[in-house]
Amino acid sequence: MKTRRLPWLLAVGGLALACSDSPTAPGLITHLPRQLTAAELGVIAASNSFAFGLFREVNAAHADSNVFLSPLSASMALGMTTNGAAGATLDSMRAALGFGQMPLADIDASYQSLIALLRGLDPNVDFRIANSIWYRQGFPFEASFLDLGRLYFDARIEALDFADPGAPGVINGWVNDNTNGRIPTIVDQIPRDAVMYLINAIYFKGAWTFRFDSADTRDGSFFVPGGATAPARFMSLRDTLRYYEDASLQAVDLAYGGGPFAMAVVLPREGGDVNALIGGLTASGWRDLTGRFTAREVDLYLPKFRLTWEDLLNDPLSALGMGIAFRPGEADFTGMSRQAGHELFISKVKQKTFVDVNEEGTEAAAATAVEMSLTSVGPGRPVMRVDRPFLFAIRERYSGTLLFVGKIVRPPAS
Repeated sequence: MKTRRLPWLLAVGGLALACSDSPTAPGLITHLPRQLTAAELGVIAASNSFAFGLFREVNAAHADSNVFLSPLSASMALGMTTNGAAGATLDSMRAALGFGQMPLADIDASYQSLIALLRGLDPNVDFRIANSIWYRQGFPFEASFLDLGRLYFDARIEALDFADPGAPGVINGWVNDNTNGRIPTIVDQIPRDAVMYLINAIYFKGAWTFRFDSADTRDGSFFVPGGATAPARFMSLRDTLRYYEDASLQAVDLAYGGGPFAMAVVLPREGGDVNALIGGLTASGWRDLTGRFTAREVDLYLPKFRLTWEDLLNDPLSALGMGIAFRPGEADFTGMSRQAGHELFISKVKQKTFVDVNEEGTEAAAATAVEMSLTSVGPGRPVMRVDRPFLFAIRERYSGTLLFVGKIVRPPAS
């Protein structure tokens, strides 16, 4: 058995891209169905650079807790949004997403072909990716912006009455359907100033190529920061796997289905710090690490885990350089609505994720929502209730001459 698996492992290499929901099994997949274009390679490199940048920023705020993030989902949702940005806002978003000065037309076309590739690569694995744009009925969004979302991101475009209490349910129903029920909601309520939601949903379910036997799963202790332990159920596997180790870490690559998808598990050596490892991760460093995997017989003990996670990504994305997109009065989304001018801004980027790792394989889902809001054009009618101590003054208004000044702590009887 080991001899038969070794050529398979060498053929699969470091590829970990995508899959599909077809019920038929193609068997071993050793390469992509076509050569990637230079623009596609650029988008993938940008997406990976963004992935580690975002992961570092998010992890820095959650040093002592679990994190499960989908950078691809965030990249897709923000990629749709970028089509509506202009000027410094566009430049900052493009830089934060890792695209540099790549033309938007190339970015859009590469997202389009990448979506098609990811959806159809491995019929053994259920992979779904979907996009949608929901906007306030009657708001003057540019038809050209909506058309770009429909054409390049295969997005569902729909106008909704955002004042209708049922509107969040319509959006959440779409997210629930496209994550196979694993992310039931992404919008709790629609604020008065919200005018658009750009949403990406991803669902993945893959069986291990070399499965763990549930009869070999045992109770054990997991060491948590600070020296304490927590109970865990450890799966075990002895097989020829793609493996790498050095003085600072051990790593194993666990394939799904026909091989294109894989889970890389990276473990710092005893005394090492996983947060320091994450803090030093870069796209090039990751590429170097995964390129060092070789086939070796390994005794692997991996804890089962099931996790739901959510977070607002405003601060991490701002730290990556696109803070202007979140600032009312400074953000420029005239590509979305020229009538609204600079009044549109990103009010919220929210992501929810789910993952279940067990003996059979992995199920994972993510949804990312970009909420666009309208900057208030003017203040609402103020309410001033003078029901506490106050200062008052009598003055000549044009010269500014102060005539009387006083303070009332307890109003006297008139």
